[in-house]
Amino acid sequence: MHIEPGFIAQTKIVLANAGAVAVLAYYARALLRQPAAIVRALLAAVFFSFFMQSFHVNVGPSELHFVGAMAMYLALGFLPTLFGFALGLLLQGLLFEPADLAHLAVNALSLILPLIAVHYTLGRRLRETANDRHIRWRTILKLDAAYYGGVTTMVGFWLLASDAVTPFAAWAAFAASYLAVVAIEPLFTYATLRLLERYEHRPWVRFCFAVDGRKPA
Repeated sequence: MHIEPGFIAQTKIVLANAGAVAVLAYYARALLRQPAAIVRALLAAVFFSFFMQSFHVNVGPSELHFVGAMAMYLALGFLPTLFGFALGLLLQGLLFEPADLAHLAVNALSLILPLIAVHYTLGRRLRETANDRHIRWRTILKLDAAYYGGVTTMVGFWLLASDAVTPFAAWAAFAASYLAVVAIEPLFTYATLRLLERYEHRPWVRFCFAVDGRKPA
């Protein structure tokens, strides 16, 4: 989901920076009211940075990553995951890929905006039915498919807005590569939720993770 340096003009990067700051500022007040959510955001940043470094392959104009998005969303919550993406990209840029800092806001929006869309649609319906049923495998798969569909669409948007001409086939190859992520990440998400279920009675688990009684099934 990275847009490589050189694709986006500086003026558009400035607009992306303003957009990312606006989104984070909008949600910052809600995050700061919840001490546990701040801890979870830091955990999300560390987990995300680790996932990003564990697997990344260049595919056309961008990169294929193991993101762990829905595992973090369901285990840590919406706000921690949202801020974890931004902090994780910053951490990765500072420690591993300094060149990526130029597109920090661009790449953050590529992850954050699809998360917001999923949270207020499929995620909201999941919360409304959380007391009636467990989180099922097909629900996790649906969340992953919707989220990564949004991520690949955001990458397409940035490529359309870039000053470099990118063939549609190159973007399509990148988008198709995320089918592998959609196939694999639900397994990781399911295993993560089952593990948390086993230890949800422990105070440190309840503080560090969004344990709310929902169990995968």
